[in-house]
Amino acid sequence: MKLFVLCPQWGLEHLPIEDFFLNVKQAGYDGIDTWLPEESSKRKKLINLLDQYQLCMVSHQHQAKGDTIDEFCRSLDYYLNLSLECDPLLINSHSGKDYFSLDDQLKVIDTIEEFSIKNNITVANETHRGRIGYSPYNAWEIFKRRPNMKITADFSHWTCVTESFLENSEEIVEEAIRRTKHVHARVGYTQGPQVPDPRLAEWQEPVDFFMSIWKRIIENQKLAGAEYFTMTTEFGPPPYMWTKTEDSTPVKSQWEINLFMKDLLRNKLY
Repeated sequence: MKLFVLCPQWGLEHLPIEDFFLNVKQAGYDGIDTWLPEESSKRKKLINLLDQYQLCMVSHQHQAKGDTIDEFCRSLDYYLNLSLECDPLLINSHSGKDYFSLDDQLKVIDTIEEFSIKNNITVANETHRGRIGYSPYNAWEIFKRRPNMKITADFSHWTCVTESFLENSEEIVEEAIRRTKHVHARVGYTQGPQVPDPRLAEWQEPVDFFMSIWKRIIENQKLAGAEYFTMTTEFGPPPYMWTKTEDSTPVKSQWEINLFMKDLLRNKLY
């Protein structure tokens, strides 16, 4: 099984797109994790750069909206189709809202599954605050009702929401591992979704916890006979990144931390 480590565009949107691709390639990433622009000319440029730099992509859907569940699902279908234009390895979806009723959450998952089957593309629902799957207990209710639901494992949100290292959710974590098709490799802790610097000794407990879960995910994918697996080094900019109180500048370099994570994933998991 091949492990593809991807670079997020999140936090680097200020760079000209050509510079972003050049930096990603020179840093040794296998691809990128980002959303496709709605403007046609910008989409074409990004897709051309993927080919030029021979990088793979996980595309990201986060834009769906609507005042009713039917409007939301139509918008979701539109943005999933947009995400498909770059021929991604898979689509990562910020699916629904945490305040949707259970029935409406299921309608969102059904819309995604129908799209996935129709287009022969994996769509993984990110375990993200504010979305469907924002907590292990919400995810468990959906898992029980939708056996084919797939996820992007970003368990930094779960450690934050539950204020724990998921000690009381092992059955749910095990099921989540089985359903994982993509990982956002950010290290969270019990009071937030991102430790300030995973290189520091004082943050090794959460680093070790997340590495152990990611290792279980990798082993599960190997046993399942997967051809490849994707992980994104997703340490983000402020406000995810801690800032200095005196001037609100980041305490560390997002780029450097993600480079550290890229090497850590390759050296320790593969």
